[in-house]
Parts: sequence; structure tokens; C-alpha cells
Amino acid sequence: MRPIVAAMRGIVKEFNHIRVLDQVHFELQQGEIHALLGENGAGKSTLMKILRGVYYPEEGEILIGGKPVRLRSAQDARANGVAMVFQEFSLVPSLTVAQNIFLTRESRSRLGLIDDRRDKKRATALLREMGVELDPGLRVEQLSTGYRQLTEIVAALSQDAQILILDEPTASLTHTETMALFSLLRRLRERGISIIYISHRMEEVFQIADRVTVLRDGKNIITEDIQNLTIQQVIEYILGRKANDEVPRSAFQHEPGYVPLLEVVRMNCGRGVRDVSFRLYSGEVLGIAGLMGSGRTELAQTLFGITPPQSGEIYVRGKRVVIASPEDSMRARMAFIPEDRRQQGLITMHTIKDNFELPLVVLGRLAKRKIWVDDRRSASLAETYVQQLKVRTDSIYKEVRLLSGGNQQKIVIAKWLSTDPDILIMDEPTAGVDIGTKTEILECVRQLANKGKGVLIISSELQELLAVSDRIIILKEGSIVQEMQRSDIQSEQQLHHILQGA
Repeated sequence: MRPIVAAMRGIVKEFNHIRVLDQVHFELQQGEIHALLGENGAGKSTLMKILRGVYYPEEGEILIGGKPVRLRSAQDARANGVAMVFQEFSLVPSLTVAQNIFLTRESRSRLGLIDDRRDKKRATALLREMGVELDPGLRVEQLSTGYRQLTEIVAALSQDAQILILDEPTASLTHTETMALFSLLRRLRERGISIIYISHRMEEVFQIADRVTVLRDGKNIITEDIQNLTIQQVIEYILGRKANDEVPRSAFQHEPGYVPLLEVVRMNCGRGVRDVSFRLYSGEVLGIAGLMGSGRTELAQTLFGITPPQSGEIYVRGKRVVIASPEDSMRARMAFIPEDRRQQGLITMHTIKDNFELPLVVLGRLAKRKIWVDDRRSASLAETYVQQLKVRTDSIYKEVRLLSGGNQQKIVIAKWLSTDPDILIMDEPTAGVDIGTKTEILECVRQLANKGKGVLIISSELQELLAVSDRIIILKEGSIVQEMQRSDIQSEQQLHHILQGA
């Protein structure tokens, strides 16, 4: 057995007299990748924020290198060799890679001025040591998402960190970028760096992790070597029940000549949408697949009027509509679930109720005497949809930032469902959510289609697309290059090969 570099014993943490961690134990060995798993709200992030010095526990002790430590701040954690890379990047886009790596720790000349040339040399040596091929003089805004992630990790390790916490590190990465990240993590493991890996992607966990710890409702469920477990077993430990992977299938069919719910004809937009034409029928889920940069998100934003089309035609139930703004889309009974829920889908400092009101106010559906918002009706709607989508919260007056990622995503979906749309555009609706929440969202998609709604769903997870879609269209460089019936696709691997060759 390898030496224990960090141990958390009997950790108890409470918020507003609610116990979110209950006598939790966690041990990290030297030179291992240890996956920390659980549903949103299971306590993973809280436990790691305690190790990072953000929170302090009511009970329990932390040992690093076998010695008890008191981690009262991020500085305390850093001094004890603990670094964390969060899901949301903390880099400064306008600065170079080297400047970001040594931000607040810059080299100084004899006159006390920042010595960028020296830091660039230091960064070059550090990147070479870690096997990362990257020009440290490039500005971060010029980098792909994968290289931004690698820059975050290098910046963390530049502070002599021996314990690295990664929170959903592959959430925004392509398959190629993910493999590059895994190569780096394996090199770090060989150097004796210990890594805590938080993820909801089971296949990736089984590729990279040595051991697994599962939390559920703030309690330890299991810690075990990955080789002694199956994906199905881990999912059942996470959920606390037998997992049901089956999403209800639709019996969708449309007769020739049937009027589409949505029809797009030769639509173009300067932001990566080129001569796109397709139809979406009532009761259908249309999947959109494509590699990073294929124009998937740009297509969704164009349809919703965020970047209005430059040319082409859009028809809803056979009637031409002009989409020049999101308000136009909403009045055409469209709704949009954006990829980035925190930046585009929510005002996190506001309450659940406040977030619910926003689209309804735009549509004028909460106006009381056309002057002010009907507060009672607004609260009633919020309560209804919070219950319907099983959002874990003690109040609709709770600030959204205090919810877990999965519950935040449910709020985004719920607030748009409250507008009763006919057409729902969903961009990566299950990104960064746990297994249970993902299943609930996919079941919701199928239920909406079964009620006659039309759903356009974009996802990087091919298994997810195959689970819910009736048809799938393939995008490349902003254009549709292939359209297939779901029944014609035999496996996830087949769809992956089609994407690679698109």
C-alpha cells in the first residue's frame, strides 16, 4: 500500500443546521488518481472545499503527510501542497499563458518591475517538464478549451502542489483533448502527484482512476479499487438503487405531406451557420451531432435569435416567422436551454422565483393590470415546476448559486417549460450533472415529445443522443452533411465513426 498523503476523518459540515457531510472519511494515497463520485448534492464539492480551505468543518480532522493541519483559507491549503482546478476557468483571457501561470507571483527585475521574459522562460521549462506542448507567449483567448484546461493545471502545479483536485475537468473538452489531459494526469501520477478526480462520466472514470469513493446524502458509501468494480455497480452505489438505463422510446411517425412544426430553409449566419435546411415535426426529438467547432451551438443561437440569421427562411406550423431577437423566438413558442447555464441560463445571485419570472415577464404572462408582476401567481408557478422536476431545495426564495449544478440545470429547464413552448432547443442539457439527474432530464425530453412538442437536442455524449433521438443530423463547419433515422444507427461506435469521417 502506498503512503497516505492526505486523510480526512469524521468530517461533519452543516449549513443552516442542515447536515451536508456526516462523519465522512476520505484518504488519498501518494501517486494515485482517486475518483470522488456521487449525485449532485451528495457532498463532493463541500468535502473538497474543506480540503481547499474554503469551508471549515464542525467536526473531524485533516492530516497531510501524517500531520494534523488546520486549513482556514486557500493560502493554508496552498502552503500544505493542495491545489484545485474548478470547472469554471479562472484564467485571464487577455494575458499570456506564462502570465496566467505566475499571476500574483510574477518575477521582478532589480527595479521591481514585472519581468515577463523571465516568466516566459520559467513557463517554457515547466511546460516541457510536464510534457505539454504549448507556446507560453500565446494569449489565453487564442487557446482551445483543452489547452486552457492544461494551463489551469500547470498554473496549479507551479505552486509546488502535491495534491491536485480536478472538478469535472473534461466537461467542455473534445475526445482528443480529453485523451491529452489523461496523458498529462498519468505523467503526474508517475511523478508522485496525487489527484482527486470529480466527474459524472463513468467511462472516463474507469479509464483514468485507480480507486473510487462514492458519497450519497453526505455519507460514505464505498471506497474500492476500480479494478474490483463495474460501471453498473458504481452507478447503483451512487443512486442507492438499481439503475434503469432505458429511456422511454417514442412511437414517433409522420405521414408524407404532414406540416412540420419547424422548418428551416437555407439559413445562413456569419457565426458558423451555412445553408442549413431541416424539418422538425410535432412529437419528434431531433438530435444534432458534430465535433467541436462544427457549428452546433451557433445553429441553436441563430434559431433563438441571439445571432439573427443573415438569410434564409424559418416556418413554424407552416407559417413564416421572422426571428430577429430572442423575444421573436419566444413569441413563436420557442425556448432555449443554453450550454452555459451559469453565464447564459441563470442569474445565480437571484432566487429561484426571480429566475422563473424572467421569460414570463417578457411574454407578458405575469402582468397584473398590465402594471406589475403578479407575485402570487409567479410563486405558484415556481412551486409547481420545482416539484415537477424534483428540484432539491428548501425554498423557491433560495439564491440559485446555493444549489448544486444538477438542480441549477433543472431550474433552467423548468423556467422555460413554464412558458409552455412548442419547440424546445436544448444545448448540452446534461453537461455536468449526475447520473440520476441525467436520466430524469432525458425522460423529461421524451415526455415532452410524447405530448406533441418538438425537441432539438445538441449533445457531445453520443449515447445520450441515441437514447432520446428519433432522427440525427450531422454538422460539419456549419453545414448539415448527413441525416439519419435513429433506427439506422446500430451503435455508439458507428455514430462516432460517422462523425470522424463527416
